[in-house]
Order: sequence, then C-alpha cells, then structure tokens
Amino acid sequence: MPPRQRASGRRPAHDQQDESGYPAWWLYRGDGHRRTDLRMPVAPPWRQFEGEIVEGDVADPAHDAETTTTGKARMAIKYRAGPDEARLVNAAIYLRRPLLVTGLPGTGKSTLAYSIAHELDLGGVLTWPVTSRSNLSEGLFQYDALGRLHDANLAATLGGNGSALDIGHYVTLGPLGTALLPRTRPRVLLIDEIDKADVDLPNDLLSVLEDGRFVIPPLRRLSAKTEQFTIGTDDGGSAKVYRGQVTCREFPIVIFTSNGERDFPPAFLRRCVRLDIAPPSKQKLRDIVTAQLGPLSADSEKIVDRFCTALKGSGDLLSVDQVLNAILIEESAGHHGDEGWASVINAVLRPLNK
Repeated sequence: MPPRQRASGRRPAHDQQDESGYPAWWLYRGDGHRRTDLRMPVAPPWRQFEGEIVEGDVADPAHDAETTTTGKARMAIKYRAGPDEARLVNAAIYLRRPLLVTGLPGTGKSTLAYSIAHELDLGGVLTWPVTSRSNLSEGLFQYDALGRLHDANLAATLGGNGSALDIGHYVTLGPLGTALLPRTRPRVLLIDEIDKADVDLPNDLLSVLEDGRFVIPPLRRLSAKTEQFTIGTDDGGSAKVYRGQVTCREFPIVIFTSNGERDFPPAFLRRCVRLDIAPPSKQKLRDIVTAQLGPLSADSEKIVDRFCTALKGSGDLLSVDQVLNAILIEESAGHHGDEGWASVINAVLRPLNK
C-alpha cells in the first residue's frame, strides 16, 4: 500500500466561501443536498491508519436503496443543521474523531448521522443501539461457537468431516467492527444513547477509537493454518480478514448520542468532539415542520407556540417529534365536529416528565 500523500495546494481559508455561499472548508453543509464528488481531507498524521484495501473485497459505501427506505433516512433528506452544528460535524471529520452529540429527546441527534451519510453519499448508516447490557464485543463481532460445535457434531454423525467446517461462517462483524473495515471512504456509524451503557463501556472503547483496529481471537488462533478468512458483516455483506485482525484505512464517522443523563470519563471525552444541540428556536421549529409537513395552519402555529412556551420555563419537557406528530394529526384527521378533539392533542403533547 503506497504511503499517504500530503495535501497539495493552499488550504481553504476559514473566511473563504464556495460557490454556494458556504465556508469553503465545509464538507457537510446540513442543507439536505447530496454531494457525490467530495474528497476526504488528509487525516492528521496521528489519525492515519494503514489497513490493507484489497481490490474486489469490501466495496466503498455508495448510495443505495437503504439510504432512502428507512424512516430516519427519509427524514434526513429534509433535516436542516444549524451553522454551529455543521461546523462541529466538519471539525470531527477533519480530525477523524468521534462526535458526541448531546441534547433533549427529539432534537435530531440520531437523524444527524443519517443526514451526514446522505449528504456525503456514504451509503447506509451502521447503527448500534446501546443498552445497559451492551459490551464492546457486541459492537465488534459475534462468534457462534455453539452453532459451529453443533454443525461439527452433526457432520460427524452423518459421516462427514466436522473439522473441515469453515469458521468464517460463524463469525459476523458487529456495527463497530464493520465500520472499521478498510475503505478509501468512511462509513457512518451511529452509536445511539451511549449514556445507557454500563459504566465500563466508554472506557472499553478507548483503545479501539485510538488505534482503529481490533483482533478477533477465534480467527487469530487459527491464523497459523489459515491466513485469510471470509466473514459476514453487520449490513449483510461479507469481508476478508487477514490473520484475525481488522484495521481501518479511513476512520469512520462515528456519532455518539447522549441525552445528558450521565457524565463520561475524561479519557473518553478527550477522544471526542462534543456537540450540544440546543432546543430549536421558534423559527427553526417552523422550518422543521414546514420541511416535513408543509406550510403551517393557524392551529399548527398554536402547537408550535405551546412547545416554545414549554421551553421558556413551564417545566414541561416536550420533543420535536411530538410536535410533528401533533401537527400531522391536526392537519390530516378531519376532526372538526369532535368536541373532545383537544384530548387527542393533549395526549400526543403530554410532557415527557409527567
């Protein structure tokens, strides 16, 4: 693999703008428009990795059906990031560091990952929804040892050679492991609600986030006999792994989301770019609703006002998706003449903290 080359020419100044009026250094704009001709900036020397890319092995991500068929992917097309959000997304891309996104429920934290994948044409988003039982191994790979043992016993019973079973059929990369496969363009990985994880998981992630590689022990043990293994990936594909180790080439665009319910260790925070998504202003909320559902009616404006009043100090905790749901049903249900209709809107907009 040839060494990385330094970027040639002058770097764009921070105050320069491109032909669309955005800062010239921005890759991600947050305007919903797909860009297919982007080149990744050269990574910092301490974030360059040397994963071997084999022609015909793992294809670079590209636009496919998955990017537009999921609900969040469709919402991402109309997602609009503010300039402060876009700047920090771009900073994380330039630095090859994960982005830790914090905000209230429904502020678009996870949708941001789909928006990045859509705009930069990076294929389907790899997702890892974290729970209190999640561990690092779950994100990296799964090894079905019992399934392999069962198949080996069955083959022996039927007179076959159980020892000939290919171990690669029983190893599948998780979302984090798939994101770290060597590619010339990065994948987008959403690690959702990291604050729900066991206290040890953020610390367990440190070496993987720093080194961009990991080892699969069941394959490493057999690497003296078999140098190359073909295993499954989290998105239903397959990949070749050499000597039981996966090393990335381009560090993935990793989005951690957090509801701000816990503190993280400094060693974890040091490896992230942190983005706090503030609750939307009244105008931004109007823009969100208009992009998703069309112009607002007078009744829809009342729902927007109700959300903004809650933000200003009523103590009620509401999310943007509640507003979208309330306006959708307000505009489409044909409820006129139903004297109890207000109870429906009240139920949809019931505060999350009550």
